[in-house]
Amino acid sequence: MTSDIKARAELFHALHDGLLVLPNAWDAVSARLVADAGARAVATTSAGVAWSLGAPDGDALGRDRAVGLIARVAAAVDVPVSADVEGGYSDTPDGVAKTVEGVLAAGAVGVNLEDAAGPATLRDLAEQAERIAAARRAADAADVPLFLNARIDTYLRGVGDPDTRLRDTLIRAAAYADAGASGIFVPGVTDAGTVAALAEGTTLPLNVMAGPGAPDVATLAELGVSRISLGSSIAQAAYAVVRRAARQVLSSGTYDELADALDYGELNALSG
Repeated sequence: MTSDIKARAELFHALHDGLLVLPNAWDAVSARLVADAGARAVATTSAGVAWSLGAPDGDALGRDRAVGLIARVAAAVDVPVSADVEGGYSDTPDGVAKTVEGVLAAGAVGVNLEDAAGPATLRDLAEQAERIAAARRAADAADVPLFLNARIDTYLRGVGDPDTRLRDTLIRAAAYADAGASGIFVPGVTDAGTVAALAEGTTLPLNVMAGPGAPDVATLAELGVSRISLGSSIAQAAYAVVRRAARQVLSSGTYDELADALDYGELNALSG
């Protein structure tokens, strides 16, 4: 690995010392738009990436196609890139390590690795800890301080007893930290009390997923959040425009839904 990717990885770690806001991208142009807006790093959304490549979210895309897209995003921007690799595109720790090797070779310096095993189930705690440890070993072997964001899906998927969900989440957070995680990502929760308890209960930077209805960035920062992601919401909004515009022109023959489109020349320039 080059000194450049190592420096980007170190920078990406340092960005978590304050508040890092990540409007997630899914292709090269969306990544350049995010960076052009002032983002200090770019993170991919696995859902947006999968949809753009004709696959559903949920480890259906496969390692090779995901890494190929990550390489295009990393090459498109000058800021650090973190890749959402879902469950690591493998059933084994060694396979997860291979995915991390591919991500690093593609030029990204961070990954999200989730512990979901199905719509309402999580991987065994010890099993997921070993997958995280394997990812860390792969990064160490490449001499890159990968930012390994361990995603815990207790809240997003409604797993376990609601009365013990916070405790269960923090148990997982501690185990993942011991295994080599750099940060903890708990999507599906934005209420102030729970967010504050999560931030206080882990020694690692806390990442939450925000969007319409969530507290604003300043409030989340006050609660102790270090990283805010928008997940697939920007991609969803973009695809909503496609559907509205297509339905409008095909039904009424009008074009109002295209009124706020970006300038052709600006997009063309960003693509070059």
